[in-house]
Amino acid sequence: MPAFAPAAPDPRALRRAALAARKAGRHEEGERFELAAIDASVTDPVLIEAAAALVEGDLRAAEQLLRPRLRDDPFDVAAIRMMAELAGRLGRYRDAEALLRRALELAPAFRPARANLATVLHRQNRSVEALAELDRLVGDDPDNLSHANLRAAALGRIGEFDEAITLYEAVLAQAPDQPKVWMSYGHVLKTVGRTEEAITAYRRATAIRPEMGEVWWSLANLKTVRFSDEDVNAMTAALDRPGLSDDDRLHLHFALGKAHEDRRDAEPAFRHYAEGNAIRRRQLPYDSADTAEQVARAKAIYTPDFFAARTGWGCPAPDPIFILGMPRAGSTLVEQILASHSQVEGTMELPDIPAIAARIGAGETSVAELTRDQVRALGEEYLDRTRVQRKTDRPFFIDKLPNNWAHVGLIRLILPHARIVDARRHPLASCFSNFKQHFARGQSFTYGLADVGHYYASYVALMAHFDRVLPGHVHRIIYERLVDDTEAEIRALLAAMRLPFEEPCLRFWETERAVRTASSEQVRRPINREGLEPWKPFEPWLDPLKQALGDVLDTYPEVPALLTVA
Repeated sequence: MPAFAPAAPDPRALRRAALAARKAGRHEEGERFELAAIDASVTDPVLIEAAAALVEGDLRAAEQLLRPRLRDDPFDVAAIRMMAELAGRLGRYRDAEALLRRALELAPAFRPARANLATVLHRQNRSVEALAELDRLVGDDPDNLSHANLRAAALGRIGEFDEAITLYEAVLAQAPDQPKVWMSYGHVLKTVGRTEEAITAYRRATAIRPEMGEVWWSLANLKTVRFSDEDVNAMTAALDRPGLSDDDRLHLHFALGKAHEDRRDAEPAFRHYAEGNAIRRRQLPYDSADTAEQVARAKAIYTPDFFAARTGWGCPAPDPIFILGMPRAGSTLVEQILASHSQVEGTMELPDIPAIAARIGAGETSVAELTRDQVRALGEEYLDRTRVQRKTDRPFFIDKLPNNWAHVGLIRLILPHARIVDARRHPLASCFSNFKQHFARGQSFTYGLADVGHYYASYVALMAHFDRVLPGHVHRIIYERLVDDTEAEIRALLAAMRLPFEEPCLRFWETERAVRTASSEQVRRPINREGLEPWKPFEPWLDPLKQALGDVLDTYPEVPALLTVA
């Protein structure tokens, strides 16, 4: 007689049993049933096929399988977690977070979902919340290297660099063949100024996986590393490897661009920069018309009458100093100067103003409809959100997110006593420096010459508007003037920030502090004229940039009287 296989466990029946056990107060039994239901679900042919689609990167196929499944069984925790992974792959982190919280509501002991939630929170720059979720995981699985690695990354994000370094070293002691961990370790070492050790860590990663483009770019991004012939040959060979991912390819192109630029080989350097930018631009589409429209809306809202009607509104705290403008325009240098003052703490590029602005934009209440109490609450919220980044008792702190130029009106509304510095650099220097810089996140306007030119023009137009509406509220520092007459510009900067002059601000390179940006090594040296005109060797290829800049280029550092945004 044929043997009959026992019936597969029914996930729905197991969930009903879990619910009954929980209601009766038998929580350990309920947990066992919940996890058994998940185990039963993952053996279902539909979820196996969806998992295979996710592994292959076929997100459309995975979604077509998961959506009907969740309509049929909205309590299938395994399917919910897979849908969260799909949302995360698409960058829809809030959707992923909501799905993972639902999964944990149904099965609180489902550790993989909690680990995913910690990752999603970290990717939303909510690393304190991510650490709280990781703390819950560590008790159950203290030796999990993946959790330790994520914890180290989250600690680095909130400025706990020593603890992050210790954790990375512990992970690498047990798993020394992990190139991504070596790279992350190198990032933290670079941030705290341990440059030679960072280079060693990056080199370990390239030795393990030579085709890993991001680590080659990490070496190039130090700005002080000069690649050898052997390095160039290794990167060129990696580009020829079959199956190389787009991410590896674009990072290799940016790194090779830097290698050839250092050798004064402009044509191959530009070719590699252009190819890397083309790949990234396909990944991050950008339309300059959207930025122009954002500027037009801001100019329409933030008028003299708008601010006159709201005199005395907002949170009165004077703590924040915002340094904004274009990336690669000297903002890290200005931050280093100010952070050398005994009353000022340097932090990082904080995401909190854009997050608050996005929430207002997505809500039913516009900026113009906010009440006095709501405006003050938003200023207090910003201070609460940024408190985790403050490690000293200095009265002032710096937020140097360049893109905050788009939110000067909101900053002035909710934090009327905050100081604002506009760090500005020659349009060709700033824009081309952005074009040859690969950013880990965002900055989608930098991957096309015309795009970055239009963006620069939009930025100048909005700042000119606020010069008229809020005269004297924004202090502008011109990078070339800072290089030419450093002491006079620093004294003027401190006066504008209402800070007494201190000698250490003139010797800013001696200040030991963590610096996260691409300029981390440059601000640890005295000001020099090196790299003042980086575009000059590439001028034959810059016509699209010049056309996009228009009058802004011709009149720099002045602003055209009738500046409009294309």
